[in-house]
Amino acid sequence: MSNRLTNILIPIISVVLGILAGTIIMLVSGYNPIEGYSALWDGIFGEVYFVGETLRQMTPLILAGLAVAFAFRTGLFNIGVEGQLIVGWLAAVWVGTSFGDLPKFIHLPLAVIAAALAGALWGFVPGFLKARFRVHEVIVTIMMNYIALQASNAIVRDVLTDRKERTDYVAESASLKSPFLESITDFSRLHWGIIIALACAFIMWFLLEKTSRGYELRAVGFNQNASQYAGMNVNGNIILSMVISGAFAGLAGSMEALGTFGYASIKGGFTGVGFDGIAVALLGGNAAIGVIFAALLFGGLKVGALNMPLDAGIPNELVDIIIALIIFFVASGYIIRYMIQRFRKKGVK
Repeated sequence: MSNRLTNILIPIISVVLGILAGTIIMLVSGYNPIEGYSALWDGIFGEVYFVGETLRQMTPLILAGLAVAFAFRTGLFNIGVEGQLIVGWLAAVWVGTSFGDLPKFIHLPLAVIAAALAGALWGFVPGFLKARFRVHEVIVTIMMNYIALQASNAIVRDVLTDRKERTDYVAESASLKSPFLESITDFSRLHWGIIIALACAFIMWFLLEKTSRGYELRAVGFNQNASQYAGMNVNGNIILSMVISGAFAGLAGSMEALGTFGYASIKGGFTGVGFDGIAVALLGGNAAIGVIFAALLFGGLKVGALNMPLDAGIPNELVDIIIALIIFFVASGYIIRYMIQRFRKKGVK
């Protein structure tokens, strides 16, 4: 069995084990797992509307997962995707509620680019501190999540509005909403952002796998000393990695700002999408195609979970437990890898 096949099997086995563990928890809690998973399935595929909502849910998850995966592939751990998403959300709404007289082919790209730039700027800070002063990016990005949350709340309350809870809706010329996609999915909130997310997955794959710059970024992440000896700009590549990762996260914020909600509001806490991106990246093996499938799974679980209390009387928090168990098994992938190798050796004998 090739190493490539093993890498594919590990997340699949992790998902199966997570579902089996969820079954045990349902049985112990006195719930019927067959009814629970049937309700979950119907909540994902039972109606066209649910399919549209699943695709809508997976859109920011793809971009958040790409942000985490890109940083990880280049030797960095970006825990600040949540904060970068929030500032991207804010920037997109700021531009989206301004310049209402611009045509859509200018206003919409401008709002999306503003979100990417805001996320990139928020990623630049920990990247610069890592490169210049060797400050660990995990500490800085965690702290900047809280700065982003509180700063965005202050701007929404005191700059974009007159002490209101949320801003006005973005102009139609800056909206990602699609009457066509809504109509074919029974008026779900599916929008054109799904195309942007898939395009970004391709961009990440192409950049890392098919360009010399991507090779440098991966080389620096693999071994900084060897890369410096080879003449690569280690510090510059560290900063660039965090900037690109932040840009992906900022774009995730624009999906919510310009597509799903259309406004920015004062947040009592984190959205959770940025943190879910860590799980998506882990399950997807930090590969672009893997992130897409992992985001689809997580998006489906989150949308389908809403149907479990209605059809089976099972609290939808159980899905969060299943997701946590899946992440646990992915993080314990070395155990699964060991079992696969043992099984392979027995097969050879």
